[in-house]
Amino acid sequence: MAFTRNLTILLFLLFTTFAFGQERYPLYANDIVAQRAWVDSVYQQMTPRERIGQLFMVDIFSSDPQVKIDKIKKLIKEEHIGGLIFSKGGPMRQAKLNNEFQAMSKTKLLVGMDAEWGLAMRLDSTYAFPWNMTLGAIQDNNIVKKVGRRIGEHSKRLGVHINFAPVVDININPANPIIGNRSFGEDKINVTEKAISFMEGMQEAGVLGSAKHFPGHGDTDKDSHKTLPTLNFTKERLQSVEMYPYKPIIENGIASIMVAHLNVPALVPEEGVPTSISPTVVTKMLKEDYLFHGLIFTDALNMKGAANFKEPGDIDLAAFKAGNDILLISENVPSASAKILNALQQGEITEERLAHSVKKILYAKYKVGLHNYTPVSTKNLVNDLNSRYDDIVYSEAIENAITVTKNNNNVIPVTNIDQKKIAYVGLGDDDGSAFKQQLRKYASIENITTKTLEATQEKLTDFNYVIIGYHRSNANPWKSYKFTKENIRWIKEIAKTKTVVLDLFVRPYAMLDLQDTQDIEAIIHSYQNSKLAQEKSAQLIFGAIPSKGRLPVSLGETPIRTGLQSGTLRRMSYGIPEEVGVDSDTLNIKIDSLVNLGIKRAMMPGAQVLVARRGKVIYDKSFGYHTYNKKQPVRPESMYDIASMTKILASLPLLMELESEGSIDLEDKLGTLIPELKGSNKANITLKKALSHYGRFKAWIPFYVSTLDSVTKKPLDDYYSTSYSPNYNIKVAEKMYLRTGYTDTIIKKIADSDLRSRLSYKYSDLPYYLMKKFLEDYYGKNLQEITSSHFYNSIGANYTGYRPLRKFEKEMIVPSENDTYWRNQKVQGYVHDMGAAMQSNMGGHAGLFSNSNDVAKLMQMYLQDGYYGGKRYFSKETMDRFNTCNYCDNEVRRGVGFDKPQLSGGGPTCGCVPMTSFGHSGFTGTYTWADPENELVYVFLSNRTFPTMENRALIKSGLRTTIQEVIYQSLID
Repeated sequence: MAFTRNLTILLFLLFTTFAFGQERYPLYANDIVAQRAWVDSVYQQMTPRERIGQLFMVDIFSSDPQVKIDKIKKLIKEEHIGGLIFSKGGPMRQAKLNNEFQAMSKTKLLVGMDAEWGLAMRLDSTYAFPWNMTLGAIQDNNIVKKVGRRIGEHSKRLGVHINFAPVVDININPANPIIGNRSFGEDKINVTEKAISFMEGMQEAGVLGSAKHFPGHGDTDKDSHKTLPTLNFTKERLQSVEMYPYKPIIENGIASIMVAHLNVPALVPEEGVPTSISPTVVTKMLKEDYLFHGLIFTDALNMKGAANFKEPGDIDLAAFKAGNDILLISENVPSASAKILNALQQGEITEERLAHSVKKILYAKYKVGLHNYTPVSTKNLVNDLNSRYDDIVYSEAIENAITVTKNNNNVIPVTNIDQKKIAYVGLGDDDGSAFKQQLRKYASIENITTKTLEATQEKLTDFNYVIIGYHRSNANPWKSYKFTKENIRWIKEIAKTKTVVLDLFVRPYAMLDLQDTQDIEAIIHSYQNSKLAQEKSAQLIFGAIPSKGRLPVSLGETPIRTGLQSGTLRRMSYGIPEEVGVDSDTLNIKIDSLVNLGIKRAMMPGAQVLVARRGKVIYDKSFGYHTYNKKQPVRPESMYDIASMTKILASLPLLMELESEGSIDLEDKLGTLIPELKGSNKANITLKKALSHYGRFKAWIPFYVSTLDSVTKKPLDDYYSTSYSPNYNIKVAEKMYLRTGYTDTIIKKIADSDLRSRLSYKYSDLPYYLMKKFLEDYYGKNLQEITSSHFYNSIGANYTGYRPLRKFEKEMIVPSENDTYWRNQKVQGYVHDMGAAMQSNMGGHAGLFSNSNDVAKLMQMYLQDGYYGGKRYFSKETMDRFNTCNYCDNEVRRGVGFDKPQLSGGGPTCGCVPMTSFGHSGFTGTYTWADPENELVYVFLSNRTFPTMENRALIKSGLRTTIQEVIYQSLID
């Protein structure tokens, strides 16, 4: 007996394996024998009415009123319907309704949805992935597969078994009112490849796909929801274009196909019959000619394209007779069910015909797990449907889709930004703020907002580079996308006199109305107005990411597949931790918690923290307030006094530049570089030793103390004035001017100072006073001018510089202290360091103000061995020389200028960084560190010195290096 049973199973498997080799049976599960037994058992237990009920999939909104819900319950109970198609509503409501409906259904319901770009096509609080048109621009189909898989995973999580996707219509007609962005484009091969990849991803997730709308809805100008569109083409044309995707996608295992309501005379011999109820189309073509063994759905039977032709019950019967398996959204299930039952009893329909469809439906139910049904869990449901992995998938997709179709004179990516004055002009009726904010991470961008073209042109007078963003609603793919006549006039007139980059955050067909683009230098298709699309497009413009996409449609004289490939300038990009091998939860939760704890414990009133890996910023947050009065929140553009980080972000890059070009050498002696040191005890100290803090310099000299009254401790009138004059021209702070020429006194005091008796490591500011002297004499300019012209302007460090009050509003600058010992005022916009303040607020050792984003750019430039934004600032060899611990054997951990990891015991890092890493800290509560091996940049900015520098809680806590340790804990590859 057992032998006979096993032989039967073996023969069955051999047969089905042979059959699979000839044709695809997409509804068969891996455990085909058990599946077949379950199907046969369930079918045998059904009454004829129950079997007929399986043919119907009715629609329900989770937002529907109770009266509609009760109607569905009645259909489940009395008509034994086989499935539901959920439409608008919310995920929690749908999950609860789904569980409620399934609980009362004898044979569990097959649940479907239209989720072409994700559940957000129908539901609030769910994720919207890119439209198919956007995906059509991607050259790597594996990315499309990822999108399909993620949509499948979302569907499965919500208890959805079949997603009516992908759309395989070839959108040849730009005026198509219903397909458009829902299509992968107008190229049949590209559409087919994308649809297969999408389907494979989705079905691998355990959700059935459905290719639609057979035989093809792409070249129509009518909406079948409202009328019956006509495809008046030859059979040869239809088979070679509209129907082209179906054979390949069937061969690749699509689970179902939806038949459209279309008038196609070349395919339908029955006069006045839509394709959805044509036996020639459904049975002869799909089943017999195309050898399709999956489920066949009608399109919704309540659509005017179908309903105009028959009474509700009649059209259901006709659709079933035509060969459809599932009748979607019948207008009257009881009537339709009764007519089909009558036809069965009258012999119009055979039992075999009914069994054919019902068993296919049961095979599908088994395949999706309904033989072992479990309710949908509502725990963490919304979070599961909106995860960071969704952003990762979306981000990769949109980055690979954005398409450059014109780039005269290579105006993108933007080079030489120090020579550009850039304006942004926003057109359209939707938000472009994410685009503007991202653009401003790279350069100074002026947002031009006026009501008239003439006023805009006047404001643009001084600008030589204009980015026009065209933003329209991203709510769904049917939203209006066309330019207004006024939009077109603005674009053309601005382009006549300015270098213009036109960036379209809409479907590409918008360009068909802009016939003359001769004066537009660059055109970018970003396809959608989502936040991520705006951010990625801005990154592309500035060369942080390359352009990879190709047009999925033709646009007049711009042919299909146009796509200019641009490389990168290796500027910082911005993205998601997992994209660069970092765990989001570890990074975000732990850093957030640590910084907030620091604020709570009054280590500092606020902070900025940034983390980048592999050139991508993955964490960039602002915390707290400028002061403890909590009036001015810290924002991304807030600028901090970065104290001694000035050494490696101002003096050091200038010295490295000179060393790289051969103007100086690390073995040069200070007496050679600075004539004022000749004959002094500093004359023979090498530049290398001085910058490595191995030159026997004192740690510091409190220059300001000698300018105070020894009794009152107040500034002496001999040294200070409350107003500017030729004799008091060094501005220290508000209404505080130092005696002219005192900077020379400082240099003399350093030159005359004693050296430490023993040659050993001692951190000292004094060499950097001397570097300021050398650099300013060498260039004949002050440090502000030199650093800006040599580095900050071209790098795009727009919030970095000395004496920020000359450029920025005071409210943007974080105060560093309430000084009660010298300046007797709140120090805001002036350097905290006393010695730097006495040098016109421009020291080689301190005085620089910046924000986390700008600091990261400069540190990334170091990681890239002196290259950033398309420009080489110094050589790799120079970087290597300065990032070398030359005196480690003498227990000096420092590089040349750079701080390095501790050699033993405590030190400047978490103790978890490689020796190749480097950085610096600042007295005011700042810190930055870069790691070439792990390609990491870390920036921490705070004003722990406010209201008093006596607050050492931040230093004692080790918070900055504890955060650094968390960064390393978050690395996953």
